[in-house]
Amino acid sequence: MRRNLQRLLIVIAFLLIGLIVKAIPTIHLQAGMIIRESVIIARENYNLNAGIPLSASLIVIEGENISIDFNHSILQGSNEKVNPNEFYGLAIRIKKGSKNIIIKNAFIHGYKIAILADSVENLTIENCDLSYNWRQHLHSNLEREDISDWMSYHKNENDEWLRYGAAIYLKNCSKAIISNNTVTGGQCALMMTKCEKAEVYDNNFSFNSGIGIGLYRSSNNKIYHNRLDYNVRGYSHGKFKRGQDSAAILVFEQSSDNIFAFNTATHGGDGFFLWAGQTTMDTGKGGCNDNFIYGNDFSFAPTNGIEVTFSRNLIMKNIIRNCDHGIWGGYSYDTDITDNTFENNRIGIAIEHGQDINIALNSFTNDRTGVKLWSRERQPADWVYANVRNTESRNYWIAANRFTSVETAFDIMGTNTVVLSGNTKLFVNNKWLIGDRADNIDTSRDEEFLDMEYQKDEKLKTINATQLPLTSLPQGKKEIRITEWGPYDFRYPLVWLKEIDSIGLYHFDILGPNGRWQIKGYTGFEIISKGADSFPSTLIVKADTTKQERTLQLDYNGSDFKNIFGRLLDSNNPHSFEYKEFDPLAKWEINWYKWDALHDPSKGFGDFINLFNQTPVQSITANKIDYTWWGPIGKNLPADSFATVAVSKMFLKEGTYHIGVTGDDFVKLFIDDKEVIDAWDSKYAALDEDTHHHITVKLKEGNHLFRIVHAEKTGLATLMFYINPENPEGVLR
Repeated sequence: MRRNLQRLLIVIAFLLIGLIVKAIPTIHLQAGMIIRESVIIARENYNLNAGIPLSASLIVIEGENISIDFNHSILQGSNEKVNPNEFYGLAIRIKKGSKNIIIKNAFIHGYKIAILADSVENLTIENCDLSYNWRQHLHSNLEREDISDWMSYHKNENDEWLRYGAAIYLKNCSKAIISNNTVTGGQCALMMTKCEKAEVYDNNFSFNSGIGIGLYRSSNNKIYHNRLDYNVRGYSHGKFKRGQDSAAILVFEQSSDNIFAFNTATHGGDGFFLWAGQTTMDTGKGGCNDNFIYGNDFSFAPTNGIEVTFSRNLIMKNIIRNCDHGIWGGYSYDTDITDNTFENNRIGIAIEHGQDINIALNSFTNDRTGVKLWSRERQPADWVYANVRNTESRNYWIAANRFTSVETAFDIMGTNTVVLSGNTKLFVNNKWLIGDRADNIDTSRDEEFLDMEYQKDEKLKTINATQLPLTSLPQGKKEIRITEWGPYDFRYPLVWLKEIDSIGLYHFDILGPNGRWQIKGYTGFEIISKGADSFPSTLIVKADTTKQERTLQLDYNGSDFKNIFGRLLDSNNPHSFEYKEFDPLAKWEINWYKWDALHDPSKGFGDFINLFNQTPVQSITANKIDYTWWGPIGKNLPADSFATVAVSKMFLKEGTYHIGVTGDDFVKLFIDDKEVIDAWDSKYAALDEDTHHHITVKLKEGNHLFRIVHAEKTGLATLMFYINPENPEGVLR
């Protein structure tokens, strides 16, 4: 009798579920619609532009207990735009006060923000593809970086992070579930501000040019089993390795008690980038504390595998290979670094001004230096943090670590009280380098046997993951190739300039998916040698330096692929891809001047130009304007309060040209004595990204006079000039 009743109840339950499913309406998306009930979206390609301001969202969701199944529909915005830095608008806004919202099976591309939720409880976003939304046009290249590519996250009290776009932006949300989503080909995947108790798992947020997952004032969240690889910019293999504050995981400003476990976060600018926040800098209080960083792979970061500063955290069981620093822990305290694997890093663990830190059971293999501890003799007098907190480097317990084929196991200076116990060393050149101001360094038991085991943290029981996600991505920093739109993702054909050697030969990697390639045509180059016609391959050419335009155009034949903008190209026809460079063959006459208070550029341009009646402090001739000054502009020359005037006459063919200038602090550009770029205002140097300025102009054939006027006040200075003909439509770049 009881079994029959159970069967009857099951039948009734299925009937009720069927009635509920049948009751869910199917609708077509329209601009400006508000969704207040559960719906299924009719499967279509919706080409719908959002309004330009983010306040004018395309679709609004509000209410409680709402499920929206997008049914694998595609929502495409900015339809009249081609370049991702021109994308605009917010696709979906979930209004304040909404609860129990589910969004699933959506494909959303071409917006500044795909999904934004503010003050929503129990939001679920699952099985969505939110790739190929807004991203910045990058200006760094093979040889040098442009500071305008740097990102800054220091302020987000007023959603300043929105300027970088995002696939998902959550604010003041609690108990969100973000799972099984894909974000690639954007700048920032998931950004969370003042969020708590979220679970973020089984997502693939890879190959973005900024951040995989970012937290700001967000605590008690669980981030696990995600693929966060190749979220990177600011890298040129063998040339520079700045990272420009890109990261797989970003943790900023009072974000505490979070779990980060079993994520693959390789090839990020930083693998894990944690900073206590401006609040801590200004008051000495708080921090990004008690985060649990367990079982992740942070390998192949151009800068730091893990950066944890001004905070206390637990770092266990992570893999950190081939980074500059495995862990950078400046001003960290009460931190445990236990049972991590360090391999082939320049420095395994580097900590300045750290306090009360345990380093145990880690393995170091082929690192140049295993553990480096140090401090400066004094701190800046105007720094609040150092005035209200003790910043000595002191109190380390370093035990049961294994050093194999490491040049220097310990490099210690400016540090008080370090106990070394039971550390084993094999093929180590320098066991200890003890520098000045190093007191109470106890090495007496360093090579005694010490039997230790780590204890698993109870927090691991709260996540449903026990191992890293599988990955088949190419490994190694040499595989990081930053295009003008972000990291190359190995899914489309690319001709990549690897180096220009000492005799001027251009060495290219020819990369792509399954298929074959051939040379279609070239101008301004001579072919020296060609590799196999399958991928990957190589090509070596010699440039004709008398030509302004030099182009290699190749044909691809192979399987379908998505190009750099996410457009699917089929295999029925060959597709062209190219390398293109433009050399205006310019000769710049450059003069530098030292200015005084009477010619302060911040007081305006009119009085400033009287400075140029004086004798310059230096004059040179150069073939390009490409300067970044970290100090003086030359021997016995100023580092601050100087001006640059650069003049060149260029012969150009008739056409449309993209022209840009990066200048810090003040800059103007004149063409044929007409002002075309005016950035003579300190606001343009407030953020690095604001220092680049560009225009598109049509020029007639003939000689054109270019004049750049630049002024530097203090700090870093830069001046760069760009000119390129408009790129023809239909050519992959």
